[in-house]
Amino acid sequence: MNLFNRTSTPISKSTALREDDRHRPAQPLLSADVIAPLTVGILVLVLWEIAVRVTHMPPYLLPGPLLVAQTLVSDWNTLFPSLLITLQITIVAFIAAVVSGLLVAILFTQSKWIERSLFPYAVILQTTPIVAIAPLIILWVRRVVPDESSTFVSLVICAWIVAFFPILSNTTLGLKSADHNLANLFQLYKASPWQTLRYLRLPSAMPYFLGGLRISGGLALIGAVVAEFVAGTGGTRSGIAYQILISSFNLQIPRMFAALVMTTALGVAIFLLLTLLSDQILRNWHESAVKREN
Repeated sequence: MNLFNRTSTPISKSTALREDDRHRPAQPLLSADVIAPLTVGILVLVLWEIAVRVTHMPPYLLPGPLLVAQTLVSDWNTLFPSLLITLQITIVAFIAAVVSGLLVAILFTQSKWIERSLFPYAVILQTTPIVAIAPLIILWVRRVVPDESSTFVSLVICAWIVAFFPILSNTTLGLKSADHNLANLFQLYKASPWQTLRYLRLPSAMPYFLGGLRISGGLALIGAVVAEFVAGTGGTRSGIAYQILISSFNLQIPRMFAALVMTTALGVAIFLLLTLLSDQILRNWHESAVKREN
């Protein structure tokens, strides 16, 4: 058992931070990485507002940023509850994708025959347009779950399909990327498959797995919104996509832009949250999270 306590040390030492990296102060908030994109964004908004005012563009064609901001404030009580519905679908689908993707990836690494038999179908599932199969999923789920929760379940399944493959492919690649010398050492000491998975393959796959999380989080939101477009659900349980559809049908373009801004902000927030989680997990041992001076 001492072998497995020692084998985690070479992996950590090979990618550990130097002492000066550990004690280096955090990057200031107003750094070039923050100021540069903010400056570009503010410049684009200013030019957008000027162009709309100079050309006298009608709001039903292209509203200005100020009008979009005013609409966002005035319609907040309607748009925000819909955004929360979409967020619920995204979170449930994302959790399901994480759990299923990790388990299937582990299963693939334990058996070559299982991987060769099932991985092509995972690729087919990923490459099939969700817009094409979403109506079928909605109909099938309603036959199995004939109540109000059927729509929510079908939307979660659609979002899960979109978010599943990045976690599966990244984690599978990470589990196969363990150091071959260490793998031979584990085999030499007659380590069981579970011990090799726990002490070698899973730590080696962690950066790949977390990279898949960042991709999957945004895709889960995209899948939820696309599924809501196809489902066309309304009422109190309608998501943000329904608000976008209704606004476009009624030519309430400023309201549609406000809903789009909220959806985009949610996607950015999900990505930043998962990026911070990845940095917190990897910062003390993996090179991808090491902040080094140029």
